[in-house]
Amino acid sequence: MKLIIVESPTKAKTFSKYLDSKDYQIEATMGHIRDLPEKKTGIDEEHNFKPDYVLSEKKQKTIDIIVKAAKRADTIILATDADREGEAISYHIAFILGHIKEKWPKATVSEGNVKRIVFHEITKSAILEALKTPGKLNLNLVDAQQARRILDRLVGYKLSPLLWGKIGKRWLSAGRVQTVALRFIVEREAEIKAFKSMSFYRGLGLFADEHKIQVEAKLVAQDSESYEKKTTIKLFDGDYTYGQTRIDKALSQKIEQELKADSFSVTDIEERVYKRTPPPPFTTSTLQQQAASKLGYSSKNTMRLAQQLYERGLITYHRTDSIIMSEKFLSKCPDYIKKAYGDEYLVESARRYSGKSKLAQEAHEAIRPTHLKSSIEIKGKLTTQHQKLYELIFNRAIATQMKEAIMKSVKLKIESGKKYQFESGFEETMFDGYLVLYNPKKKPPVPDIKKGSKLDLATINFEEAATEPPPRYNEGSLIRTLERAGIGRPSTYAPTISTIQERQYVEKIEARFHPTILGIAVCDYLVSEFDKLFEIDFTAKLEDDLDNIAHGKEDMVAVIRGVYDPMMKTLEKAKTKKGHINVQETLDEKCPESGHPLLMRFSRHGKFIGCSGWPDCKYTRSFVEKVGKQCPKCKVGEVIVKLTKRRRKFFGCSRYPECDFAAWRENQIDTWTPEQDAKMKEAYEKSKAKKTAEKKPE
Repeated sequence: MKLIIVESPTKAKTFSKYLDSKDYQIEATMGHIRDLPEKKTGIDEEHNFKPDYVLSEKKQKTIDIIVKAAKRADTIILATDADREGEAISYHIAFILGHIKEKWPKATVSEGNVKRIVFHEITKSAILEALKTPGKLNLNLVDAQQARRILDRLVGYKLSPLLWGKIGKRWLSAGRVQTVALRFIVEREAEIKAFKSMSFYRGLGLFADEHKIQVEAKLVAQDSESYEKKTTIKLFDGDYTYGQTRIDKALSQKIEQELKADSFSVTDIEERVYKRTPPPPFTTSTLQQQAASKLGYSSKNTMRLAQQLYERGLITYHRTDSIIMSEKFLSKCPDYIKKAYGDEYLVESARRYSGKSKLAQEAHEAIRPTHLKSSIEIKGKLTTQHQKLYELIFNRAIATQMKEAIMKSVKLKIESGKKYQFESGFEETMFDGYLVLYNPKKKPPVPDIKKGSKLDLATINFEEAATEPPPRYNEGSLIRTLERAGIGRPSTYAPTISTIQERQYVEKIEARFHPTILGIAVCDYLVSEFDKLFEIDFTAKLEDDLDNIAHGKEDMVAVIRGVYDPMMKTLEKAKTKKGHINVQETLDEKCPESGHPLLMRFSRHGKFIGCSGWPDCKYTRSFVEKVGKQCPKCKVGEVIVKLTKRRRKFFGCSRYPECDFAAWRENQIDTWTPEQDAKMKEAYEKSKAKKTAEKKPE
């Protein structure tokens, strides 16, 4: 009998579908079973940072089952995920079973009857192929995982107590990657506050020819002198360019008067036909970005759903930065595309994407479906959220093997007798190509206006606008920024973003990250004391060092020491500095019990209001965030910010349950109607009923 060890019951169940139970026993570890201790550092700093690993007490029953099964097995096959974390889990299983001899910092493996298999999709063919060619544990990958784990533990356990002393909250934490991610958000907030917005005017004219064909056009210049100007400023994460015109109110009024007595004609029509090529298949980062943008999923939720899709054998491994797809998959795409869409959508030869993957040894493929089955064909196996994410992955992969979309852009140039120049742009889809997958909305046709046509000005409007500050980060743009800077790796984005929200450092408002006063205080203090540790370049170089360990090019202990020694020197200096950081915000309200000013405070569970006379006065109350708008439904209560069970923000009436008004976005408050309310309730009830009926993945 052969024993196969995986991480999760779902993965074990998928394996069981493809392998004979007479020949194979499959057991799941339920994640890590040997790790650093929870309540102490667990690292011997005096002896090359040797980790003091302990067995998980919660997993003792699982460990006993695996050990017992291993004694009966002829061969033990380690089938954990094909990345550093999966390699480390296999390593610790092998240690528990007596096949690893640890002599820190090096370990030796006596494989014996222990084999390691690697695969990137859980399909019958992939599993059988992996079983034919088993390999050995990759200790370089294990070292890279251990180095990251040790570094993160040292940074967290050394710096977090410093925060507790300075701010007085023992649930705060510092992190090697999380603090840099927080810094991007804090720096952006400061840049927004420093941005000086300036007002200007834009002109938009509505024209018609002799056949009453109308066209809107933007005022762009006079006598070839452009009204538009671009300004580029330096930000923490790079350059930001914004536009404006040089038209003020007085000039807009002058232009408007002149245009009313002017004549107009089409001076030029520029046409350009071009091809729009499909984007490459998903990597972990691009999947998280698109799921946030298209589906509104958090990175944490996206990774949870993707993990379950992978374990059920529906997609390839979801932690990857590769954009390569297997030749076997590419060879099957034409038949599917031909049958579903027709010959005209087929590319002449398979389209291949290439890119430099920093984790090339760990993940050889992009994220793609394992079988050419649409979300409709496997609908019964998925919840709604799984289905939507699968469809996103499926369409992206299939699109890569479809014809380019052929687009035509048309730029219409209009000039007046007084040399005022207008432009209007149009785009037309001549052949939809891969875009057919996304059911693109039909665009209005290009107006049939000829060059030289005389036009009449129907209306001219000048709208006041203002220069916009750089936008706050959402999940997608923050992940994109971290990736571009080389900070973190595919598996780290979701837990990093989740942590800075759980610690109350940032809050998500209208899908954008806003730093709290606590987050700003924590970030400013850590950056001021440990400026090098939380620099972009330093953090990015450390990620490269970890990659080099994985490739056998760097020494694990040397990399850890390169961070540890300077950090400890700085830490000792920081400990000598006295002072307390106040993260309380004084409110314009008195305590009803003592008369002292009330304060906005933070706890592990969120904001609350307390008396400044504490501990003599212990008055507290829950913080209710008001929007400053009356409830549009009952016309009595106020609209306040609330949280779902999963801590997603929404807007509701302060008189609930008497009034059940609810909206996901603030702009929906002003546009509320009874009809919309009824539709929202109907959609909610349908969704609730569907979730109840759907079988959830194990």
